[in-house]
Amino acid sequence: MFSNKVYIAVSLDGYISHKNNSVKWLDIVPMDKKIEIEFLDFMNSIDCVVMGKNTFNVVKSFNDKWPYNKKVFVLSSSMKSIPKGYEDKIELLNMKPSILVNFLNNKGYKKLYIDGGKTIQNFLEEDLIDEMTISTIPVLLGEGKPLFSKLTKSKLFKVINTRVVAQFYTQTVYKKQK
Repeated sequence: MFSNKVYIAVSLDGYISHKNNSVKWLDIVPMDKKIEIEFLDFMNSIDCVVMGKNTFNVVKSFNDKWPYNKKVFVLSSSMKSIPKGYEDKIELLNMKPSILVNFLNNKGYKKLYIDGGKTIQNFLEEDLIDEMTISTIPVLLGEGKPLFSKLTKSKLFKVINTRVVAQFYTQTVYKKQK
């Protein structure tokens, strides 16, 4: 079964980061073991991660250890080489989403985790997102980088589940209507 999934946090007003790509606002979320285990469960359900250069740079700036236990494909037309220390963690690619999905599926990667605003937007535009898990944090950023952008065609999703997590945010799972 092929599937492309999103797993992301968004502010109440729809932003995933400040304009400078900072996600420090996420620090208000108390991280507990249950949340970490849920993310690990999600990671175990996918074959690889696909993200853009900006998202890679944000993740790289975290002082924690590398959060992914799967191969990460970074999409970029401007990044020409893999930063030192990440040679065994990422692969650089420059492809349209539809071509990329076929390329990765042919390499045996069937369940893709699509991460990062622009990457998610590009996959949505090509109707390549099957499921979205969106955690809505009750903070208004006022401005920043939005999760969604203009689409040439409407996309219909159905709600699979919504729940309150740690009495602090909601998490909703959406599946694409076929």
